This record gives sequence, structure tokens and C-alpha cells, in this order.
Amino acid sequence: INHLLGIAALGLVCVWCGNVRGGLLWNSPNKDLLFNFHPVLMIAGFVFVHGQANLTYRTLTGSRNYKKAIHFLAQGLALVLGAVGFLAALKFHNDRGIDNFYSLHSWLGLTTMTLFVTQWTVGFVSFWYPGGSTAARSSILPWHIFSGIFLYTLSLVTAETGLLEKLTFLQTS
Repeated sequence: INHLLGIAALGLVCVWCGNVRGGLLWNSPNKDLLFNFHPVLMIAGFVFVHGQANLTYRTLTGSRNYKKAIHFLAQGLALVLGAVGFLAALKFHNDRGIDNFYSLHSWLGLTTMTLFVTQWTVGFVSFWYPGGSTAARSSILPWHIFSGIFLYTLSLVTAETGLLEKLTFLQTS
């Protein structure tokens, strides 16, 4: 069901930004087209890809190392998509002369991004990079799993506050 809900969320945001809000274009006189990258890439990265990556150990067949590689690469893709989406929002604000980090959504987003980078880095050093001890990996694993679930929940809360914030702005303009 996670696969279907993730695809539905991404599809709805793509239709909303692509058709209803006019599309996506990085360099355009219409800065709304730049902003449209933000919800699309954030939902793609931190909701869909992150959600799928969290499920790799349960849904994929194959060796543990194969699942670990898919998990690591998918989380890396989520991070890249999220970073570009984050930059799109910053560029939109800077091009329009809007302050950055003034709302609950922006602070949740900054927290999510910071924790995600930290989680990915700790995961890389602990589980991917050779040389880590088995004892250290075993002690970190429960925290890594908990942090991944917490980050996914935080991503969903951040996405919801962002959608509500944007809808509020659209209603008042």
C-alpha cells in the first residue's frame, strides 16, 4: 500500500504543479514555475523515494548486500532530489526578495534536511564504508532504524505543512 500511496502523492503533486500551476521551469520570468520544482522534488525525494528506501529490507528479494546497496543508493537519490528542491525554494525566495526560514514549514524543512544529511552520513560511515567494527554497527543499527522512521514521519509532517502553507498563500492572493 505504501507504493500506491507514494505514487498517488507524487502523481497528484505533479499534476497540480504541472497542469494547474503552469509547469516547471528553472529559469523563467514567471518565478512560480521555479517554485513548482520545490513540492515536486520534495515529495519525490523525501516522501516517495525515502519511503521506498526504508522498505528495501522488507520488500526486496536478494542478498543482504544487494538490499543494503539499493537502500544506500535510494537514500542518496532522495537526498539529491531533496537538496535540489530545497535550493529551488531558496532561489525562489531570493529572486522574489522573500525572507527565508520564516514559517513552521521552513523550519521543519531545514530540520528534516539537516537530520537527513546526518542520518545518511552516519549510515554511510557505519554501514557502507569499510572498516567499521561489527560491535559498532550492531549498537548503531537500532538507532539508525528508529531515526529513519522518525525522519520519514518528519518528512510527511513537513510536506503536509508545506502544502497547507502554499494553499493558504494561494487563497489569500
